[in-house]
Amino acid sequence: MAAETILQHWIFTQFIFPFALIWAIVYGVLEKTKLLGDGKHQLNTIVALVIGLIFVGAIFPKTVVENLILFLTVAIVVMFVLMLLWGFAFSDKDKGFEPQSWMKWILWVGAGIAVVIAVIWATGVESTVIDFLFKQSWSESFWTNFAFIVVIAVALAMVLKKGAS
Repeated sequence: MAAETILQHWIFTQFIFPFALIWAIVYGVLEKTKLLGDGKHQLNTIVALVIGLIFVGAIFPKTVVENLILFLTVAIVVMFVLMLLWGFAFSDKDKGFEPQSWMKWILWVGAGIAVVIAVIWATGVESTVIDFLFKQSWSESFWTNFAFIVVIAVALAMVLKKGAS
């Protein structure tokens, strides 16, 4: 069994790290938006402190944030590896990496879908969502019609794009 480090102690993982994360985010948002006024650093700190303390006292939101942070760290590493491989394969020494517009759309759509799935998983409602979307009396006809509409929309987009060229 691996030895536990001081940073894995339950006081750090259950209280200090979540508190520090929420305090930093709330303080940063309050400073940037100047919601409580310009130059109100002490007031922003107190509000962030109270929100951070309330946050660590609540179990479910803390669990959701912990799960989302785990997803975020893995997603960042995956994106880094993808960009590193893309840079090695397709980089131009003078220009560097410049994704084309269609690549940006694919990355945005993929990231959006990944975030929605991560939030559903982190909140623990995936079985409820799956039951609602796929195990209802209307599900089969809805998804069949949805697939037909998507195929027709893609076909129309391709025809119209060729016609405009």
